Amino acid sequence: MADQSTNPLIMDAKSVHPLHQIAETPTHRLLLKQWLKEEELILNRISLKETQIDGVRREITQLYCFFFIFHSTLLILLFNNSSSNPNGSACHRSWIPSLCSLLCSLGLIWAVRYKTDVESHMEKLLEREKEDGKLLGKCVEELKKKGVEFDLLKEVDALRRAKSLRVEAKAVRKWSARDFVTFFFFTVSCLVLGLVRVILCN
Repeated sequence: MADQSTNPLIMDAKSVHPLHQIAETPTHRLLLKQWLKEEELILNRISLKETQIDGVRREITQLYCFFFIFHSTLLILLFNNSSSNPNGSACHRSWIPSLCSLLCSLGLIWAVRYKTDVESHMEKLLEREKEDGKLLGKCVEELKKKGVEFDLLKEVDALRRAKSLRVEAKAVRKWSARDFVTFFFFTVSCLVLGLVRVILCN
């Protein structure tokens, strides 16, 4: 009879929802609040970094446009000038526009390279934040699912270990997209220098 009277109590304790168990346990309740707050902070940081990356990409696009607009305008002006002055005096002064074109090209190439490095760094930070969010989300789900059966020490240590031992196992690439962009703009700059000489001397 005693066993029959205690069995319903045991069944009721086991049938309590994990969230009710967490609400009745101060340590689990505090941990859940902290993790939910940390999840919200991570989401805010992800949103901020995505906005910053979009801003950097717009700046890179503007640099691309300025590069081509500057050299197109320079070549058009030089062509019009050489057409109005057919004598060969402009050829002797061709080093002036060539030097201006070279300096501007080097400045724009450096700016593009710097901005692409910033973009790459911010993308890595964004990826790290997303990974942190996934790890934390898994722990929150496990806590909500297990209730008081959730082993605080074991799970928290597993989360810290996953963060500390996380290594980006990416293949080392000798060439990246930024290197090809730099090479492309350098090639275009050399072509522009050659066109300046051809326009002014022929």
